Amino acid sequence: MENFIVSARKYRPQQFDTVVGQSHITDTLEHAIEENQLAQALLFCGPRGVGKTTCARILARKINEKDGSVSEDGFAYNIYELDAASNNSVDDIRELIDQVRFAPQVGQYKVYIIDEVHMLSSAAFNAFLKTLEEPPAHAIFILATTEKHKIIPTILSRCQIYDFKRITILDIQDHLRKIAEKENIKYEDDALYLIAQKADGALRDALSIFDRLSTFSQKNITLAKAAEVLNILDYDQYLKIVDLAKESKIPEVLSAFNEIVKKGFDPHLFIAGLGNHFRDLMMAQNPSTMDLIEVGEQTKVKFTEQGQKWSAQHLIDAIEICNHADINYKNSKNPRLTVEIALMQLSSLSAGGELAKKKSL
Repeated sequence: MENFIVSARKYRPQQFDTVVGQSHITDTLEHAIEENQLAQALLFCGPRGVGKTTCARILARKINEKDGSVSEDGFAYNIYELDAASNNSVDDIRELIDQVRFAPQVGQYKVYIIDEVHMLSSAAFNAFLKTLEEPPAHAIFILATTEKHKIIPTILSRCQIYDFKRITILDIQDHLRKIAEKENIKYEDDALYLIAQKADGALRDALSIFDRLSTFSQKNITLAKAAEVLNILDYDQYLKIVDLAKESKIPEVLSAFNEIVKKGFDPHLFIAGLGNHFRDLMMAQNPSTMDLIEVGEQTKVKFTEQGQKWSAQHLIDAIEICNHADINYKNSKNPRLTVEIALMQLSSLSAGGELAKKKSL
């Protein structure tokens, strides 16, 4: 059996131009290398899975390539990685400082990548200060952290700081699309959008979800299967319930809600999501606010069609009802009834139930 390599490792960028969504950093680093203006202490900060360690490795390799210390098979001799999460004592840092003093045997620079640097103990930080402030001419330090606020100001002031940002949903979706095509995986665009949305700006998380889905769906990723694996209510469920509410079909709406609860979904998350759905329908009524809806293109078409069936005032009333149920849910002795009352009020809107709704509020 052949070893499976997860996409996050298989498609880890090897050059700056393949790093996703961090062009403001990769361009700066490339110019710094070209113009020989690279600082000796760099700090890469940002959320998990956005490319900090990847960029540190690419930068270290680029420095090595420039000074000729890369072997014919691409191995870089002068790169040292230290995981500060497991090597966080003052002794570990003193050992590192002792190594730093010696010049490299090949090439001009030694590059030290210290990952999760916020995990160092305060004694280790203090031991590191002098070396970081006045490093030997042959040493370059690249520190990476997800928690910049935990690093003492005296370290921050000695580093050139690069802030990595969360990767946008569209950038993640585009990257997943390229990988799916390389791996011959069939996909629905809206399914990839849902994965990107769930990843919350972390490309590594998106690739992990993508791998799980491609296995589950046997290389045919659909929106329905994505919603099932990620255990989230897909847009079709909300579209169906809103259509039933528009037709004032109270029994059918309550039955559809019961089916959702039986699948294990939290009624509180459901009513909050329904409020958000009505908000999206309102945005879909006007082309100028269409970009404020965070869904895939095909789903936007469905939202636009459904939004046309509702008046703006009815949508405002619906949002108020859902918001009221959301606020009251935790304080209610019977939270499920709170959601069911909200659904009955929503189903009464089109039948002239505004007055009843306002009285109940």
